[in-house]
Amino acid sequence: MNPAATSAALSPAVLAPASASPDAEARIRELAESLTLEQQVQLLTGADVWATHAIPEIGLSRVVMSDGPSGVRGEDFDERHDSVSLPSSSALSATWSVETARRYGQVLGQEARRKGVHAVLGPTINLHRSPLGGRHFECMSEDPRLTATMAAGYVAGVQSMGVGATPKHYLANEAETDRFTADSVVDERPLRELYLAAFEDAITEARAWLVMSSYNSINGTTASENKLLETPLSTEWGFDGVVVSDWTGVRSVDAANAHQDLEMPGPVGHWGPKLLAAVEDGRVSRAAILEKVTRILRLAARVGSLEGFTPAVTELPAQLNGAAVAREVAVRGAVLVRNEGGILPLDAAKLGNVAVIGHNAEEARTQGGGSATVMPKYTVSPLQGLRRALPDDVKVTYVRGAKVAEGLQAFPRASLRNPVSGVPGIRVTFLAADGSEISGEDRLASHLIWFGIGIPDGAASIRMEADWTAETAGVHHLGVGTVGQIRLTLDGDEVFNSEIEDDTDVLGAALFDPPKTVHAIETAAGQSVRIEAEYQLPKEQVIPFTAILLGEETVVADPQAEIDAAVEAARAADVAVVVVGTNAAIESEGFDRKNLDLPGRQNQLVEAVAAVNPRTVVVVNSGSPVLMPWLDKVGAVLLGWFGGQEFGTAIADILLGAEEPGGRLPTTWPAGLEDVPVLNTTPVDGKVVYSEGIHVGYRAWLRQQAAGGAAPALPFGFGLGYTTFELGTAHAPQSVPAGQDVVVHVPVRNTGTRTGREVVQVYLDRADSAVERPVRWLAGYAGTHLAPGGTDSVEVRIPAKAFGHYDGGWQFEQGTFRLLVGRHAADAFQALEIELR
Repeated sequence: MNPAATSAALSPAVLAPASASPDAEARIRELAESLTLEQQVQLLTGADVWATHAIPEIGLSRVVMSDGPSGVRGEDFDERHDSVSLPSSSALSATWSVETARRYGQVLGQEARRKGVHAVLGPTINLHRSPLGGRHFECMSEDPRLTATMAAGYVAGVQSMGVGATPKHYLANEAETDRFTADSVVDERPLRELYLAAFEDAITEARAWLVMSSYNSINGTTASENKLLETPLSTEWGFDGVVVSDWTGVRSVDAANAHQDLEMPGPVGHWGPKLLAAVEDGRVSRAAILEKVTRILRLAARVGSLEGFTPAVTELPAQLNGAAVAREVAVRGAVLVRNEGGILPLDAAKLGNVAVIGHNAEEARTQGGGSATVMPKYTVSPLQGLRRALPDDVKVTYVRGAKVAEGLQAFPRASLRNPVSGVPGIRVTFLAADGSEISGEDRLASHLIWFGIGIPDGAASIRMEADWTAETAGVHHLGVGTVGQIRLTLDGDEVFNSEIEDDTDVLGAALFDPPKTVHAIETAAGQSVRIEAEYQLPKEQVIPFTAILLGEETVVADPQAEIDAAVEAARAADVAVVVVGTNAAIESEGFDRKNLDLPGRQNQLVEAVAAVNPRTVVVVNSGSPVLMPWLDKVGAVLLGWFGGQEFGTAIADILLGAEEPGGRLPTTWPAGLEDVPVLNTTPVDGKVVYSEGIHVGYRAWLRQQAAGGAAPALPFGFGLGYTTFELGTAHAPQSVPAGQDVVVHVPVRNTGTRTGREVVQVYLDRADSAVERPVRWLAGYAGTHLAPGGTDSVEVRIPAKAFGHYDGGWQFEQGTFRLLVGRHAADAFQALEIELR
C-alpha cells in the first residue's frame, strides 16, 4: 500500500499508546486522589499564560504548551529564540500526502523538545466552509476526508517525538467574526459527517493527547460546556487526553460539568475559587474533578513531566532537518494550475534577462497572522530564491509594480544597528517608575511582543533605541505601532508623544497589526536615522501582553508609474515572474476577509505585464483562494500559498525545473465572489446558520452546477505537473458487506519525459438514494512518484463510513454505489459499480 494513501497508512511505530498500562493508570489515579481538593482545583487552571501548575511533592512539573500549528514559538515571542517556520496548513494539505504530514508533525515535535514545550497547539482542522474565513490558511481543506487523514499524519508525527498534539478548534469554528460569542447552528447529520469527521482520525487513529475546545457555541451551548466534549469525543472515540480551552474560552463553572479539563490561561480565570465553592456546595461533583485531574496527570506522564512514570515515547525517530522539510512541503504543496505551451519549467541556459515583479516577490508572506506566527531565523523571498538559483550571467531586474503591504512593516533586520552595543538590531531597556534602568537587552527585530513573559517585575516603561539606515534616497514614512502611551523621536526631534488607542477589540490584531502613528522624513541613500521610542506600560492588564512595532510604511505617490516601470522591465525580459498575494492584514486570526480580491492594483499589474510579455509567469502568495481575473491571459500560474521560511527557494526550484510542483488543490478556487455557494461568515442575531447542510466546498459547487449555476475557476483536487500520467483500468470488489473497508487498485503509468507525482482520487456517488446525498464525495486518495515510463499499482483504501450516512447513528443504505476514479472533483471519471449488502 502506498504510504500516502490514508490515515490507515500510519505506522503503529509512530502511534503512542492510547492509555498507559493498567498499573500506571492505577498509580496515576492514586496520585490524583492523594491531592487535596484545593490542589486538584488549582491544577485545572493554568499557572500562567502557557503552562500548568507544578506540584513538586508528587513529582509533577509544568506541562508547557505553545502555538503551532506551523511552527513552535515557545513561551515567548522573542526573535532571538527562533523557530522553524513551515508552510501554512493549506500548503501542507495541498500535498495530499499523509507521510509528508507526518514529517511536518515530526519537525514540530523536534522544535517543541528544543524549546522545552510539551504540547503543540495544533493542528487547526476546522473546514474551509467559506473562502472568507480569516484562518482559512491555518486550516487544511474543505473536505472532511482529506482533512482527517492529513491531520492524523500531523498528530502522529508530533507525538512520535513524545510531544502532545492538540487538534483544534472543537467544534464548528469556521469563521472569526464575533468568534467569542457566535453560535454555530448545525444539524446533526452535517455535524457528524463533516465537522466531527474532520477530527475523528486524529483521535481514533493517531490518538491525540489533547483537544482544544473552541470559543463559539454549537447549537446554543458554548463549546467548553458542550455535550460534544463527551459524545462522541470521549465515549465513542475513546479520547482519554486533556480537553484544553482556547485561551479565555472557559466562561463559567458550568464548564466543569462538561468534559472540559483545563482552563487556559492562568492563574486567574472562571474556575479557581469559584470552582472550589461549586464543588463544596455540590454544583460540581468531586468525581468530575478527579477525572479531570487524572487526565492532566496522564498527559504529564506521557510527556515526561511526572516522575516515576515512563514517558509514552522512549525511542525517538531519526532527526529531520527542519529547513529541508520546510522546503520539501513548499515544493510538494505548490499547485501548478496553468502552463500554456509548456512555458514551465524555465530553461536557465536560455535566459538572459528575467524581470521579477511584485511587492510579495521582495516582501513575501510566508505565514499567516495571529497565534500561528513564529519568529524564523531567516526567510527566503522569491526574489532572493531566483537570484541565488539563476546563473551569474542572467540579469535579474526587480520592480515592485504594485503596493501590497499595507500599514507599518517592521524594518529589515540588516537596516538596524544597536547604538549601545554597536551590533545589528536594537537596544531595549526596561525602566522603573523613577526612570532608573532595571535591565536591558540587545534585540534583533523591530517588532517586539511580550505575552505573559519577558518584562521584568517593577518595569514601568520600555525604551527602544536603534540607528536605521535608509536604503534609498527620498521621503520615508517611519513610525510606531502599539496600544497605549508612547513617545517617538527621529534624529532627536520628538514627533509624537501621546496615547495610541486600540481601534479593534481583536487580540491578534493588536499584537500583529497594531494601530500606528507615522511621520515623514527625507533622507539620502545610506543615511542613518536615530530612532528612539519610550512606551509606558499599563498599570493593570487582564492578560499580560504588550506589542510595539517600529517600522516603515510604503507610500506610493503615483501607482500608475509603478505599473509602467514594471511593464518596461517585462517588455525587455525573456520572462516576467510576477508574484502577487495577500498579507497578515488580510489573512489572520481575529477577523474574516471582506472579499477575495488581491489587494491594491495587483490585478492591473498582471494584466499590464501580460499584455507586453506572453511569457508571464504568476506566482500567487496567499494562504487561501483569491480571484484571478487574468488567469487565461498569462503563460503560467503557480499557487505557492504561505510557503514558510524556504518559500523563495522552493519557488525557484519549481520555476527552473529542479523540482516538480507536486500539489493538488485542497479547496475550490472561485472565478467570482458572487459565484461562491457558501460564503457568509457573519452571524445574524448572533447565529451562523449552516443552512447548506452536507453540501460544503466542492459538494456545494457540484450541486450548484447541477442546477445550472456557475462553475469554479479551479476545481477541488486539481493540479498540473511537468509530466503526464495514464490511469489504467481500476479494479474493486463488485460487492461488499456494509461496514467493511474497500480497496480500489488503480494502475498508473508515467507517460512523460520527467519524474513526477500523480494523485489518484476516488469519489463515491449514488444517484437513486433514499436519503439526500452530495453529487459526489471524496472517499479516498493515494499518491505515487514515478520516473518516465514507470508504473505502479496504486491502492486507495475507502473506509466503510464513506458509504454511510448519519441518522441517529451510522446507517448504511444497501444497493449500488459508484466508485469514480480520477484526478480531481470535476474530472471525466472512470466509473465502477459496487454493491453494498
